[in-house]
Amino acid sequence: MNRKRAFTMLFLILAALHLIIACAGFFATYNPEEQNRELPFAPPMRLRFFDGQGYLHARPFAYPLRLREGSFDEYEEDRAVKLPLHFFVSGARYRLFGFLPMRLHLIGAEAQVHLAGTDGLGRDLFSRILFGGQISILAGLLATGLALFFGWCIGAAAGFYGGWIDEILMRCAELFLALPWLYLLFALRAFLPLTLSPLHAFFLVVGIIGAVGWARPARLVRGIVLSAKEREYVRAARGFGASPFYLLWRHILPQTRNILLTQAAILIPQYVLAEVTLSFLGLGVPEPTPSWGNLLSSSQQYRVLASYWWMLLPGFALVPFFLGYLGLASSLQEQGAPSNI
Repeated sequence: MNRKRAFTMLFLILAALHLIIACAGFFATYNPEEQNRELPFAPPMRLRFFDGQGYLHARPFAYPLRLREGSFDEYEEDRAVKLPLHFFVSGARYRLFGFLPMRLHLIGAEAQVHLAGTDGLGRDLFSRILFGGQISILAGLLATGLALFFGWCIGAAAGFYGGWIDEILMRCAELFLALPWLYLLFALRAFLPLTLSPLHAFFLVVGIIGAVGWARPARLVRGIVLSAKEREYVRAARGFGASPFYLLWRHILPQTRNILLTQAAILIPQYVLAEVTLSFLGLGVPEPTPSWGNLLSSSQQYRVLASYWWMLLPGFALVPFFLGYLGLASSLQEQGAPSNI
């Protein structure tokens, strides 16, 4: 019962995190591409309930930032002005779930309030982290689905038919497993055109990651199919004249469900990290479309890394997703998936 409760809790937490990312436009305060050149590298604004005189305010507020006199990158609060936060306000246009046009935002203010600071172009970092998560998480999900589909089909064919088909497919899988996949990703992506639109670059990255990652799921599916096809009820169905497709679809492949779910929980964070790495190095989704990888790319500059700590916040956004998926994979293993994954 405790295991089921832990699994349910992890699943609900991950579902809530994905819902926030999917509804990024609602939770974001501004358009992720909107620039404010007067506030480059502005630090996160502090939300307050007490003002300088010690009075309590029912609505949270922030003080606007202004450049300190004689400085070009140091800010101070203007205590003469208060920017109260408002909830459920109309703001920048966005598309909920990618297709529903809306303007409703969870929070807003009369002037710009940057909860996580701004980047070098004055773009709101909190909004860019939320919208960047859509690219990185979706890339991980699609690439995992692609890799599992290829692995499922190849592993089922190798395990069911055996013989020379099994030999050829498994030797190819061993070759892919032996290659350092990260360097293989770099080589494949660098070989292809670098100047691509964000949409084309996104699908290219998904295709490359998914095509490289099929080998391990294929070997695991093959092992399950090899075991399942020798069971008595499968032999009986074959004796009654059942076709290979019927045997696979009705009796054998349903037994691969647990292994596929566990592999999905393991591969999604790996492939999100692969997209982040490619975009961090300039081989993934290009600017101005945000992804967690290109948001972190500015930290390659020592000045940014040493002076503007909030530019590392996109990296911290990865942590709850990674911990959630790894905990989910562990729970799935304990509920019956093989322990040699």
